[in-house]
Amino acid sequence: MVVLIAELERRWRRMFRQLAEGLDVPPSQRLRAEGLMEAVAALDPGSEARLQEAMDVAYRAVNGRDIAADFGDDWRQFYPFPQIPAMARRAPVYPSTAE
Repeated sequence: MVVLIAELERRWRRMFRQLAEGLDVPPSQRLRAEGLMEAVAALDPGSEARLQEAMDVAYRAVNGRDIAADFGDDWRQFYPFPQIPAMARRAPVYPSTAE
């Protein structure tokens, strides 16, 4: 179990670091990490809250603030377990015409 959680922490940090650098995270990378979270939860019932807290620690280590600071206090309702809030910032859109 320790090995799975260490791997999850590594993956969370990599995803959050990529996003902090302005890069995108491929959906497959996020989905595989979410699958590992489900596996840990299946092996250790009741671990969902601990996993989300560990993910928040990884987010804070990369961004200097917790997930709620960027996604709101109710982020867990919008991203229910095992979803990871790893979405790229929206690109700025500028009109291509003067109108």
